[in-house]
Amino acid sequence: MDVRALLGLYDPADTTDWGPIRAAQMNAGSQLALFMLAANVVGATLITLNFAQLVPLWQLASWGATVAAVGVAVAFRRLAVRHRTERTASLRDVRDTVLDGIALGAVWSIAPLLFGPEADAGAALGLWTVLSILMAASSVAMAALPLATLAFLLVLGGSVAASQALTISPALGAASLLFTVLLMIACYARGKALVVIRANEIALAERDETVSLLLREFEDKSADWLWETDSQRRVMRANPRFAVSLGVDPKAINGMPFLQVLAGTAWESGNFAPGLRAMADQLKKREPFRDLLLPVYVDGVERWWEMTGSPRLNEAGNFIGFRGVGSDVTEARESASKISRMARYDSLTGLPNRLLINETLALAMAEAEKWGSRCAFMMIDLDRFKAVNDTLGHPVGDRLLMRVSERLKQLMSAKEMIGRLGGDEFAVVVRDAADTAAVERLAHTIIDVLSQPYEVDQHTLFIGASVGLAHGPRDGRTAEMLVRSADLALYRSKDAGGGVYHAYEPELHSQAEERRVLEMALRAALENDQFHMMYQPVVQAGTGALTGFEALLRWTHPEFGNVSPAKFVPLAEEARLIAPIGEWVLRAACIEAARWDDPVRIAVNVSPEQLHNPGFASFVAGALRESNLRPDRLELEVTESVFMREGTAAVQTLEAILDMGVRLSLDDFGTGYSSLGYLSRTRFSSIKVDRSFVQGASKGSKEAIAIIRAVVALADSLGMATTAEGVETEDEHRMVQALGCTKVQGYYFGRPLPVHEARGLACRDGEGGASVAA
Repeated sequence: MDVRALLGLYDPADTTDWGPIRAAQMNAGSQLALFMLAANVVGATLITLNFAQLVPLWQLASWGATVAAVGVAVAFRRLAVRHRTERTASLRDVRDTVLDGIALGAVWSIAPLLFGPEADAGAALGLWTVLSILMAASSVAMAALPLATLAFLLVLGGSVAASQALTISPALGAASLLFTVLLMIACYARGKALVVIRANEIALAERDETVSLLLREFEDKSADWLWETDSQRRVMRANPRFAVSLGVDPKAINGMPFLQVLAGTAWESGNFAPGLRAMADQLKKREPFRDLLLPVYVDGVERWWEMTGSPRLNEAGNFIGFRGVGSDVTEARESASKISRMARYDSLTGLPNRLLINETLALAMAEAEKWGSRCAFMMIDLDRFKAVNDTLGHPVGDRLLMRVSERLKQLMSAKEMIGRLGGDEFAVVVRDAADTAAVERLAHTIIDVLSQPYEVDQHTLFIGASVGLAHGPRDGRTAEMLVRSADLALYRSKDAGGGVYHAYEPELHSQAEERRVLEMALRAALENDQFHMMYQPVVQAGTGALTGFEALLRWTHPEFGNVSPAKFVPLAEEARLIAPIGEWVLRAACIEAARWDDPVRIAVNVSPEQLHNPGFASFVAGALRESNLRPDRLELEVTESVFMREGTAAVQTLEAILDMGVRLSLDDFGTGYSSLGYLSRTRFSSIKVDRSFVQGASKGSKEAIAIIRAVVALADSLGMATTAEGVETEDEHRMVQALGCTKVQGYYFGRPLPVHEARGLACRDGEGGASVAA
């Protein structure tokens, strides 16, 4: 509470109405005006008698008359404003009372200052006793007017302390001053408490008035209604709106049992709704209830009412019945049901969504824990769905998801629930997973059924599914932990190439933690200069002459040592770190290649994420300009996955890079989608044959040999060179040369070399045509 407002120094600019509060202060002062007048007169008389033998009588008489006159004036001032300030008082009314306090303090200060020096020990004790009692009584009795009382205490207490310090001892004067301060603090605290009490009384009265007005308005305008019963639970004074809601005449239900009125036709059969039974129990126990739902049939139509009631007691405390409020919440209940369904079901497929899946899984976990049984949770991720979405568009993708959901629903029994987590992820909650073999069969069936072809908008679509399985509570004590375990198992399935299911194993957690730690280290690798480049030679198949190098990234961590690219490159792609790392690789490779002899080329792998960035072409141009490398000495290697996202900037980016004069190579051809369309549309300079085909052909695989021949023939027809990867022996070299490959790369011609060795090889004899020995 604002101190200045309490003392009456100003009116705060808030919502509080201080008029009634100040009126309460003034009224409290008026009620004790005569009491304080008597206290002043009695106190003055006692001091006069105390000093009759020590001070001239005329001085005592004059002082006593003055005290009486001031006391009478103050008393009549307060009594005079009593009627005017009965309900409200102004700031000035309270502020003017400070004059009363100062006047009384001044006349009472004469006694210690004038009579105190003349007093002997007995008279001094009497004087201080009377003044102490007067000050204490004022601080309590007149605390309602704190400004006036504090002024009185300050003037009189200061005079007493000064008199004692001068005539007796400074210590006694200090004690009197401390006593005065304590009285002032007590006076302020009591005055504040009185104001707070009055403010609460006013707020309570306003609230009661507001409630009364609302109840009257409720009766007049509300669509709800009031109900009332007697001690025998019979309807009293039936509210017209209550009767209309039941479709009956108010007079017809007066005096009827309240429960019979609500039960309707079910009263005779005794087939009561649970809500009505709960209300009957509360009425019988004479206990209040609120928001109790029960069905009521009106003209054969079910309506839902929400009932609230509390017992009524008379002045003697005896129970006389119930009174309450009823509301028809049928429409609100239907809306809430629709909202609940919208919140818990997927709008596209109609399947339960993540929220309902989690709720169902939590219930299944609780039941399994309670009965010592098992539940299970499967996470399903569609394989190759993204390619469908990217190539044929989201509408086709949505219709495919609907077909998938239809197939999944047909596989579910009463103890399983299928839902959609989002995107192309689904989940199955198995409430009873005691039969582990049956759960595993269901996982296999899901994969088999979802892998069958789909006919959508005249397209025949082939996708697959990967499944991760976890059993509760073995693989997780909570629903969240079980979902995490299933997610780890699904990650294992996707990592294995998809189209399979994996059950959770404890080591998956340690592998996930290893990935997390490795990802954190990978994020800091660029800043900490932990990457370095290696360069593997690429040579002419016939002559063995060096044509260039492929730039290979290596990571040496101070704690983990040399981290395999097979481990950190996929992690960089998942963590979306491949773009900044790829830019660092390209810049470093261009700077190094510029130091080699012309025309030794440098080949750099580029990720799809980089090519889908519209600014990548500008970055390539900047790297060439900064390194002063001729564009035709840079060869970018891309994979087929770049072309699976139509409608992106990848193709335009490649065209812009090709227009600079940079060469383009298709890496790992034959291992992915192997579409001929983008081969004819894009100006590739070479096609790289994956090492898996080279190794297969070296072992006599007819399929691998046929694929290599087909790739070579295709490249020849399109005017492209072919590079065989992974050539490790002389026999493999002769074989790929016989099959028509124009360039080779592999350990047979050289392992990846550090910078200085690659530079020495590229600059040998000052010519780019130096031969590379095995």
